[in-house]
Amino acid sequence: MDFKPLEKADKAVFDQFYRSRYYENAHFNFTNLYMWRQPYQIRWCVEDDVLYMLSEWDGVLSALQPIGPQEKMQEAIGKFLDYFAAQGKNLNFVGIEKSFAEDLRSYPDAAFEILEDRINFDYVYLAENLIKLAGRKFHSKKNHLNSFRKNHPDAEYLSITKDIIPQCREELNRWYELRRDSEDADNFMCYEVAAIHEVFDNFEDFKLRGAAIRLGGQVIAFTFGEQLNEDTAVIHVEKASPEINGAYAAINQFFVENDWAHMTYINREEDMGIEGLRKAKESYKPVKLIEKFTAVRRKS
Repeated sequence: MDFKPLEKADKAVFDQFYRSRYYENAHFNFTNLYMWRQPYQIRWCVEDDVLYMLSEWDGVLSALQPIGPQEKMQEAIGKFLDYFAAQGKNLNFVGIEKSFAEDLRSYPDAAFEILEDRINFDYVYLAENLIKLAGRKFHSKKNHLNSFRKNHPDAEYLSITKDIIPQCREELNRWYELRRDSEDADNFMCYEVAAIHEVFDNFEDFKLRGAAIRLGGQVIAFTFGEQLNEDTAVIHVEKASPEINGAYAAINQFFVENDWAHMTYINREEDMGIEGLRKAKESYKPVKLIEKFTAVRRKS
């Protein structure tokens, strides 16, 4: 297996594979892989109509879920076993969906220990709920949104284009400066900011949808995402000024209403085990969580 680093020119290949089946994992799209390709050292190859990927973090080599026809998954597991054995390493998988966990459980020539990866479960919402915010369970969210509208009647909702990307970059940098010295700051924050800037460099090529709220000539919130599968959109990034009350509630609702009302579900990705982020994601009442798993080959 001849693995190579992920590059921008590889998008068409990945899009073809991810669209060939119904995947719900928010990471199963080119944009997410490209954003995190450097810290996780993403490499890939294609053999016999199956997409194989590797990642490496803190010196640990891991396999990602192979992408391809269901009937080739058992063979794909065998190829990964052979590759890791040739490297002198024990095969382990990260970020796999439930269906592939079942493939591993049924693999006849090796046994795997499979564990839930709760901090990476995706939160999925009904688009209609995020738009209407109807009922008692969304009462506080509706209040935040109404307060923003009342206090900022001059706020502009804009689609992200190359003309306003510089203002989005400025807001991103302000967002980072407010947090860089906080107890929540870590290397991931640095990686994320760099990755978002890189996405802005390639925004039109990646065919993303994005939106911003501008207030007093300054972008105070922005977001972007894309269609993940036939009925779901995934929101990759959402940033807003913490100094503007209701800015997060506004960009969340405005974006879904204006760009994703035709989708059934909105996947807002994982909470990474961050308590405040988990609380925020749960407060929007997800209708389902997309389970993810890790797997390690049991040594005989």
